[in-house]
Amino acid sequence: MRVLVVGSGGREHALVWKLARSKDVDKLYCAPGNPGTAPLATNVDVKPDNLMGLVHLVRAEKIDFTVVGPEDPLAMGVVDLFAERGFAVFGPTQHAARLESSKVFTRKLCRQHAIPAGEFGIFTDPDAVRRYVREHGLPAVIKADGLARGKGVYVCRTADEAEHAIHDILVDKIFGDAGKEVVVEEFLTGEEASVLAFTDSRSIYPMESAQDHKPVFDGDEGPNTGGMGAYSPAPVVTAELQRRIEAEILVPTVHAMNIEDCPYRGVLYAGLMMTRHGPKVLEFNVRFGDPETQPILMRLKSDLLPVLLAVTKGELDQAELEWDPRPAVCVVMASGGYPGSYEKGKEITGINEAEALGDVVVFHAGTSEKDGKLYTAGGRVLGVTALGDTIQAAQERAYEAVKLIHFDGAHYRTDIGSKAIGR
Repeated sequence: MRVLVVGSGGREHALVWKLARSKDVDKLYCAPGNPGTAPLATNVDVKPDNLMGLVHLVRAEKIDFTVVGPEDPLAMGVVDLFAERGFAVFGPTQHAARLESSKVFTRKLCRQHAIPAGEFGIFTDPDAVRRYVREHGLPAVIKADGLARGKGVYVCRTADEAEHAIHDILVDKIFGDAGKEVVVEEFLTGEEASVLAFTDSRSIYPMESAQDHKPVFDGDEGPNTGGMGAYSPAPVVTAELQRRIEAEILVPTVHAMNIEDCPYRGVLYAGLMMTRHGPKVLEFNVRFGDPETQPILMRLKSDLLPVLLAVTKGELDQAELEWDPRPAVCVVMASGGYPGSYEKGKEITGINEAEALGDVVVFHAGTSEKDGKLYTAGGRVLGVTALGDTIQAAQERAYEAVKLIHFDGAHYRTDIGSKAIGR
């Protein structure tokens, strides 16, 4: 088969890396890809939000199957566009992608279908938000309704922080139309985990659990990022909690989407808080997570392509997945200053030496190449991912690899995996 992966980040490099190992993939493309995908696939300079450009690419290269990585093209309706033309594509429709593209839609869905989540209010008026926060107290979580590239969520512990969030979203409108409405949510306490599952709207096949690390600094301090690292499995998700997540969250959500006449097919990502009352939904994503995909796919022993095809054909009940029992840890190396302003164009060295350690793959997230040299080109630059017999061994191997990689201003957390080791 001729297969296209849409996207250019660490998640897409991981998808390309895994699909390149499939016995059924004859030719692999990535649009636009990055220097990490280049040795494995043909990179094509078409951006993920250029939907008609993707249509033309699929036609010109006679691509048999497309896997969409990022959320933006899904929210824009790339799956609908492809389906109208008879192109096989993995991912949810635009209508179903509202689970991520609209927090208002998701919160209403959870309330209407008794899916465990925190209490919330929906507002368009700044004064109404202020009144709600005063009445319900702090801390609270204030979110822009739409897609804001991970920056539209404010955890507010003080009145000043709440006012800052209100001003950013509803007064200064820094997120544009994505911030026309805000959701104010109950602040949930506990330990977070991510559970990703394949679904064809009739069957559900959960993947191995993972835990992401959003805050930029050790100990979960500092502003939120797109993710500073992840590990799999997450020991906080015990066998009993996994059963509850499937029964109380995954199955009811897929069922609710069917009732709402927008059947969900693709990867359903549940970002969860393990509270003292059980697992509750923090968010849904409608695609593979980043950086969770990197350690999860490092642990997947099975061929990825057949399960992706089974989802699109409505045959997920026939899929079988085998997992490496060894844990994996992914440490994100970021540009200095991220998630704020940062400089690009810093030369990167040491990746070959890091991967020579064995059981290490360095996934490219924000890199560029010129004259045979590699440079930084984004906030999150690399996802250094390692397997180990234990979570501690995987952590040690990942950080051993990180220390071999160099670029000016490199920043990374030093505690990815420590929560799991603590357990």
